[in-house]
Amino acid sequence: MAQIQTPVRQVTADTLAAFSDAFNRHDAEALMTFMTDDCVFDAAGGPEVFGTRFVGKAATRAAFEAVFKTFPDAHWGNGRHYVIGERGVSEWLFTGTHAEGWRIEAEGCDLFEFRDGLIAVKRAFRKERPKQNV
Repeated sequence: MAQIQTPVRQVTADTLAAFSDAFNRHDAEALMTFMTDDCVFDAAGGPEVFGTRFVGKAATRAAFEAVFKTFPDAHWGNGRHYVIGERGVSEWLFTGTHAEGWRIEAEGCDLFEFRDGLIAVKRAFRKERPKQNV
């Protein structure tokens, strides 16, 4: 008897666009459906060479939710998404007003690593700009 093999999910540019859409909806629950249980998120800022690292879905979700709280109008626009094999890139323009009242507009990108059709690693990079008063 022949074994039926389940097709392997592939991450595509459309997958990354949908992931970005979930960010713009501030939908942490939806974001986690794109990520492996042992995912790693390296935030753009932090004391380490890699920024600040969050490991696992619970820590990553909390980090994403903190961004949404800190920047209630956070938006990642002008998205361009690329996938080559098990790696991908999303380019975007981040805009938002910090809870303290200052505004940011800066280009950035995410570098991704995929496993089993999900995001295993997300590394965020963003231009550093002086705070803009609103």
